[in-house]
Parts: sequence; structure tokens; C-alpha cells
Amino acid sequence: MKVLVLGAAGQVGRAVLAAAPAAHECIALDRVALDIRQPARLPERLRAMPCDWIVNAAAYTAVDAAEDDVASAQAVNADAVAGIAAAAREAGARLLQLSTDFVFDGAQSYAYQPDCAAHPLSVYGRTKLEGERHALAFAGGYVLRTSWVYASTGRNFVLTMLRLMREGREMRVVSDQIGAPTWAAGLAGALWALMESAPSQRTLHWCDAGVASWYDFAVAIQEEALARGLLPKPVPVRPIGTAEYPTKAGRPPFSLLDCRSTAQALGVSPLHWRVQLRSMLDELRAA
Repeated sequence: MKVLVLGAAGQVGRAVLAAAPAAHECIALDRVALDIRQPARLPERLRAMPCDWIVNAAAYTAVDAAEDDVASAQAVNADAVAGIAAAAREAGARLLQLSTDFVFDGAQSYAYQPDCAAHPLSVYGRTKLEGERHALAFAGGYVLRTSWVYASTGRNFVLTMLRLMREGREMRVVSDQIGAPTWAAGLAGALWALMESAPSQRTLHWCDAGVASWYDFAVAIQEEALARGLLPKPVPVRPIGTAEYPTKAGRPPFSLLDCRSTAQALGVSPLHWRVQLRSMLDELRAA
């Protein structure tokens, strides 16, 4: 296969490129090479470089900033996807659109299946849901939702926690928002499995196995980082409620994704999030 990766400089885009099986060819386009807010340029690119799949790993992910910058979130997460989907249809390529657990409101107390009703609480979630609908509007479109993604590069919760812990600050971390962390490298493996199998199911969920609060995740980051010499000493990590850490954007209190149908469709199973965290920290230590 020949796969075009949009958002190739982001943490998921980088992971997709790094995980590419030798049998497949990747074309990497970052924002400089192709700004997806100008999707009219994409058909010309596809005519010059035909591909079997387009992976859209580009997104506006500043959840709180999106509340004040609705136009940018709409342009990147929704309108651009409509243009990408149209270009994919014209080129005869399939589209794999990355989405998020934030399309759900967190009102239920059991893991969300792919066919559960979406009800986003934020501009970010709403625009990502609109992007999903554009991707699924043609037969070659797929959506894969994930949650709490991190990597050894980029901007993410793990790297932020490590930076603040190195500064010796007491950490106060929300303990009443529940979901699952997902290592970008593991997510990339699922994306390649999806492209290789092209299952009949077109909306899928993928996150690392297990469940955690942000507080649980922060505690594990410190424990595993200390064991690897990535932190000089422990700092106190205190659990707090969402009400004690107000944010502009609403966040689902429970957004665990049910990945069982995806695992069955792709023939792969997610590893536990703590196992994946160890792998990421080992990678960081070796860098």
C-alpha cells in the first residue's frame, strides 16, 4: 500500500511513520507541506502522488483554547475533513480519520462502544464529531477514536508531568475524570492493522487496556520515571476534584472506550496502559 499521512509532524503522525511495515510506502505531509485548512490543494497533490489510504492525524487539539477560537477548531477539525474526504473520494483512496473520546459526555458509567450516541461537551469535541461525520459520509471513510494520547515527543500529559515534577512542585491532579491513556506507538500499530484489513466496521475505538484517572496516571508516571532515573526525587501528588481545577471547556467525567469490537475486527489486542507507559519512558531514557 501507499499511505499519505497528514499531520506527519505530530505525535501520532510520527508514530504512524515509525511503525510503517516495510512492505508499505508512506508519504509524509506536515503543516508546512500541506495546510489542511486549504483542502483545495489536496486533489492536486493526490494526482501527483496517488495513494491507497489517507491518514488524517492533523487536528486542533487545544481543548480550552478552542472555546475562544471556534473558527480555527472548526476549520481544522471539521471543514478540512470534508475537503479531505472529497479529495479521497475523487482519488479512489480510503480515508482514516482520527477522533477522540471527547465526542462523549461521560454521563454513562460503562465503557463507550463505537455505536453509542455522541454528545460532546466542548467546541473541540463538537468539531471532532462533525469531522467524523464528514469522513463517514463516503464509503471509503473510517473513524478511529482514541483517548489521552502521549508520546516521547510533542506536547502531552506525560511530558508535562515530568517537567513539573523535575521542578519539585507539589502536584494536584484531577481524580474524578476516568478514561485510558494511549501510547502513540501502540495506536499506530492499530492504525496499520486497520489499513491492512479494511474491516466492514467503519467506526472503531482504540486505547490502551485498563482504566485510570488523571491522578492515577500521574502517580504511575512518577513511579515509573523514578525507577528509570528520569526524576531526581519524588514530589507529593495530591488528588483533587474537577471543581477544584476549573477549565473553559467541559470534559467528560467518564470516557473509557470499549475496544473489544475493534480488537476482534483487526485481530490485535491492546496492551495495558502501564506496560505502554514503561515502554515510552524506556524510549525517552534511551533518546
